[in-house]
Amino acid sequence: MLKKDNWWLGIGLGAALPAIFYVLILFILRQAGTTPAGDYLLKPSTAMLLALFSNFIVFRYYMVNLKYDLTGRGILLVTFLYAGVFFYLFL
Repeated sequence: MLKKDNWWLGIGLGAALPAIFYVLILFILRQAGTTPAGDYLLKPSTAMLLALFSNFIVFRYYMVNLKYDLTGRGILLVTFLYAGVFFYLFL
């Protein structure tokens, strides 16, 4: 199912993976606790950037290993959109 070369698969993967990784990072941070001052170990914006970088792992897999250009372009498109929204909101 995930071995197709089309834009929509790339857009779907690019949109879903950072959201899944962000929830996973938040879960790990809540389990790890806080610093003695009561702050979390990472700021929420840092957790968002870490989740955004998860797209590059999947992007590399589709572009280098499978040679699926359209799927890779869809992932890259959503990654750039997410990065633009992030920089607009947090900088």
